[in-house]
Amino acid sequence: MLKAVILIGGPQKGTRFRPLSFEVPKPLFPVAGVPMLQHHIEACSKLPNMKEILLIGFYQPNEEINRFLSCAQQDFKISIRYLQEYAALGTGGGIYHFRDQILSGSPEAFFVMNADVCSEFPLPEMLDFQKEHGDAYSFVILGTTANRKQSLNYGCIVENEQTDEVLHYVEKPSTFVSDIINCGIYLFTPEIFQHIGTVFQKNQQDMLLYYDEGEEQSNGWHRAEVIRLEQDIFTALAGQGKLYVYKTDRFWSQIKSAGSAIYASRLYLNQYHTTHPERLATNREGGPKTRGKCFMSERALYAGLLMHFFYFILGNVYIHPTANIDPTAVLGPNVSIGTGVTIGAGVRVRESIILHGATLQDHSCVLNSIVGWGSTIGKWARVEGTPSDPNPNDPYAKIDSETLFRDGKLTPSITILGCNVNIPSEVIILNSIVLPHKDLNRSFKNQIIL
Repeated sequence: MLKAVILIGGPQKGTRFRPLSFEVPKPLFPVAGVPMLQHHIEACSKLPNMKEILLIGFYQPNEEINRFLSCAQQDFKISIRYLQEYAALGTGGGIYHFRDQILSGSPEAFFVMNADVCSEFPLPEMLDFQKEHGDAYSFVILGTTANRKQSLNYGCIVENEQTDEVLHYVEKPSTFVSDIINCGIYLFTPEIFQHIGTVFQKNQQDMLLYYDEGEEQSNGWHRAEVIRLEQDIFTALAGQGKLYVYKTDRFWSQIKSAGSAIYASRLYLNQYHTTHPERLATNREGGPKTRGKCFMSERALYAGLLMHFFYFILGNVYIHPTANIDPTAVLGPNVSIGTGVTIGAGVRVRESIILHGATLQDHSCVLNSIVGWGSTIGKWARVEGTPSDPNPNDPYAKIDSETLFRDGKLTPSITILGCNVNIPSEVIILNSIVLPHKDLNRSFKNQIIL
């Protein structure tokens, strides 16, 4: 029996995802047409012995989360529950706090994964790897290779090349340690809680020491239950013959910012060719610029939601069956069109995510952007951002988590329109972030519009 735990964080996290996370919890933001979390759940549900998936975070239960859980349970025919932390307890503290729920039913092992990663999720391979390496008390980290410079932004793993044992682990080192990085996906056995419990007891003793010295208790890292898997557990387990790394050469990326969501969407859309070809809008024979017919899921066809629109499709494109698209629009590559979106004549969309209810009026152009829920782009307007893709000439390059400002200026990145933003006709919005409910009346470049 297996279980899976997905760490979804909370509203204080994911600040680099604003203003999009104002409207929907970051883990439910649509990537390649479906909520970010759905990719994790789908991968877990394919394992034959998977009995339950637990989401752990400190979001208040709300309508969006409850609706998602209900739909996911129906779609994947598996128990999915949300366990709310009373505060942010760290990657290790959350699973330790709910250890009784995780161990209920006596699972042989369980996966733990961060919600903000995009991956092919080689979970069956990790299970086989655990059986081949180590014993029933060993733990597995999914790792991948990064270049030397970018490795400093991740947890770095020094391995025994013969046995794949983790000999040394450093979280975000200041100097180069290893080009093997932590992917935020783990396979644990119940014995992991003994090691987390040791850290918990040490934290309790440290708290008593603070009290004895007359210091005030902190609400932050001094709280005994706040435990970080990376710094507190992996660092201690390294070199003890209990921790191993399974290295993957398949796609993997973090989703820390809105720009990385567009890159993750590209990776998932490309994967749909083998996993969900029905989600991709397809062309007729005659090359990528011939008029293509959008084929969606059988369920949508049966429900009669899909109208037979014809338009130009370039590359990988996801279109929700309720979208209304003019025949002369040109979409792709890497485009996701959400529910109820209206796209007018002559519109061009590339490398972008268009969210529920948005309207792109005739001859508008959207490049490297995210258009928020219910927003409108006027006729002949241009909304454009700067892609933040990894270096295409470096096979080990990862997407950089750019700071919002550099040298006192807004870092050029994708353009983000929050919900219910109105862009007038014949203006240009370039490399800008527009907060929700704004009616613009002129062009903007490299600005945050409050």
